[in-house]
Amino acid sequence: MVVVLKFFALSYSALFPVINPLGSALVFLTVVGSIPADLFRYLARKVALSMVLFLLVFEAGGAALLHFFGISLPVVQLSGGFVLAAMGWRILDQKESAGGQDASVASGDGTLEAKIFYPLTFPITAGPACIVVTVTLSAHASQHQELLGNVLAHLGMALAIVGLGVTIWVSYSYASRITQKLAPATIQGILRVVAFVLLCIGAQIALNGLEALKVVSK
Repeated sequence: MVVVLKFFALSYSALFPVINPLGSALVFLTVVGSIPADLFRYLARKVALSMVLFLLVFEAGGAALLHFFGISLPVVQLSGGFVLAAMGWRILDQKESAGGQDASVASGDGTLEAKIFYPLTFPITAGPACIVVTVTLSAHASQHQELLGNVLAHLGMALAIVGLGVTIWVSYSYASRITQKLAPATIQGILRVVAFVLLCIGAQIALNGLEALKVVSK
């Protein structure tokens, strides 16, 4: 149970600032525009479900993907940790903006139903950075020697992705209300704190990978 909680907290806190539910909700609101409330909630639910399935595929197949390309887990931990830390620093250092993604990617023709996966799910909600983070965390979870520990670690990751899906669903469903209640400065402050946590998580994962490489090289 401790392993499940550990990887749930690790995965949720690492993916949260990358997905950026509050910032992405603003972009989602801009894309769908003025539509009936029931259709707005329907789209929010479909996008959240699509994001969960999208990330679970990379979570489950991350280790197999690394094996196919012949990449070791310590290398992924080291490089992926640097990527996470860089993402955290970039969020900390960036100028204030209304959303975490560029709304321009959402332009184009087609019905809202056709836009559930692209661009509402990818890349507005879960962009390429989410894939990198998910594969890195999946590799980190696979380092357990015991099968039970491995399964529990991946279970914690899967639960975190589901939890993020619920967060996205709530954020998107009440996007208009959230934007009215929270000041932009408050949103930016929350994101800055979470970004610092992401930076620390990335540094710790990179350190774990470096230590594993030292052990292998001996």
